[in-house]
Amino acid sequence: MPAPGEVELHPGLDLPLLRDLIRPDHPLWTPRELRDLTSLVSSELTGPLLDIVRIDDENRWWAKLALTAGVELWLLSWAPGQGTAPHDHGGASGSFSVLFGALREDYRYPAGPIRTSHHDVGSSIGFGSGRAHQVRNVSSVNSASVHAYSPPLLPVHYYSDLSEVPPIPPQRATKRLEEHG
Repeated sequence: MPAPGEVELHPGLDLPLLRDLIRPDHPLWTPRELRDLTSLVSSELTGPLLDIVRIDDENRWWAKLALTAGVELWLLSWAPGQGTAPHDHGGASGSFSVLFGALREDYRYPAGPIRTSHHDVGSSIGFGSGRAHQVRNVSSVNSASVHAYSPPLLPVHYYSDLSEVPPIPPQRATKRLEEHG
């Protein structure tokens, strides 16, 4: 974990604009700030992101774009049919923006109903710490998305089904597994 004020950046995205957007001194990001971050990174850094992204027909692909003491930023790709298992983000707030393609998200807050949203290219969503979801590419074309989480590096909790999400949100921990979604 970088010290406050420090930032780790992907070598293909070590750009002044990203250094400004990632705000290394910002300790904790709100869902709205995360949504704004993923939206701006997707729209303003499209070219460099397209140079980095890879599509793997066998497994979901991802790359860490940036990490500070307050936020982590990822680029994920999704071949048709690829998706995550139902999971939460260990008490972190999050966001994702669709760089290209489209994604389906089934989600649930503790004790709430299971809902479905479709996110097309250019769409962005920020969400609070209690949200559990399953994200999939249900289209016939490749997709990619930019994701952010704050606080960073919290462990993801997986479920066999969104109906199994406990009625009390997970407590924040200190580390996060490198399984993203």
